[in-house]
Amino acid sequence: MSGTQKMIKRFFSILMLIALLFQSGCAFKDIDKRIFVLGIGIDPSETVEDGFRVTLKLAKPAGEVKAEAAQGFTHLAHDAESIAEAIRDMETHVDKKLEMGHNRSIVLNKELLSKDMDTFMDYFTRRADIQMITYVAVAEKTAEETVSFAPDTEPPATIALYNFFDNTGTESPYVLTTFLFEFRREVLSKGINTVLPIIDFNEEQKHFIVNKSIVLKWGEEPVELTQVQTKYFNSLINNVSNFTYKIEEDNLHLVLHIDEVKMKYQIILDEGETPRIDMKITKVGVISESTKRLNNSDLKKYDKIAADDIKKKVMDLLTTLQENNVDPFGFGLRYRATRLSHKDTIDEWNRIYPEIEFNVTMDINLKSTGAVE
Repeated sequence: MSGTQKMIKRFFSILMLIALLFQSGCAFKDIDKRIFVLGIGIDPSETVEDGFRVTLKLAKPAGEVKAEAAQGFTHLAHDAESIAEAIRDMETHVDKKLEMGHNRSIVLNKELLSKDMDTFMDYFTRRADIQMITYVAVAEKTAEETVSFAPDTEPPATIALYNFFDNTGTESPYVLTTFLFEFRREVLSKGINTVLPIIDFNEEQKHFIVNKSIVLKWGEEPVELTQVQTKYFNSLINNVSNFTYKIEEDNLHLVLHIDEVKMKYQIILDEGETPRIDMKITKVGVISESTKRLNNSDLKKYDKIAADDIKKKVMDLLTTLQENNVDPFGFGLRYRATRLSHKDTIDEWNRIYPEIEFNVTMDINLKSTGAVE
């Protein structure tokens, strides 16, 4: 290496060292300088016109979790014209940085569901740190009450709502799960309506109840589904197992346990015929309870009884959704996706959907009468 090249190399090395002297320190904050947001509730404000009341559930610092006798949480609530403004104002109410990256739940007040949800949810949908981990739900009462509620079964350092939605705790066909990214995608999509779980608590205010859901409709009143309709919708759209079904035939009472659910459908638009959706549903399970002794040779009989009755429940769900002109199954989205060469497909689907017929084929396959005949 020539002397000139060595001088140039030495010059750039010194220049880089000098540049490091002007670099600012990193923005990292120690754990004791942060307070973690574990839940967010949004209600309409009673003090700010067209504003919001935002409630944050915060984890209180603790030296040892096992030594804590009660839930280690505190709450902040503030009213403002926007979500971002409310949260920024609440940063002045604590001596630590509000850390949002561990938040797993956003609870909405029912009164907000008929508004422009994309606008007031914009703050959350722009945050990259919570898109894939945060669930969106609806409060039966107020979001502030729901976020602040601590059920008796909630031990220190545990969030009961997380166990409902992340499949690490309860697993029930009554419990729907909607992530934040799913919420935004379906709210903005044409041909599908998003569905959110409803969170309530019992009269004694001892524990949560999550067994109903609500279908959102842009700019209009949402459509609430009953407990039974929620169960059937969730089992069909998400193939949820642990499905129980009761059969009553004369003096025989059976309870079926369905551990496999499959659904497939096809939109039929033959010229000259009434538009229809051919839907085939298959459920596989066993008999988990009976008031009489059973024989495996009668399983086909029980298959047919269950199939006829479950078909009625599914038809009731589909008819209810159609009458209210909501489409959480995404039939319209399938219609659009399979007709990309057509123009104005969503307008055409909006005309077809209220008149379309549902042809449901139900196939129930009971494997056994259980461990004891």
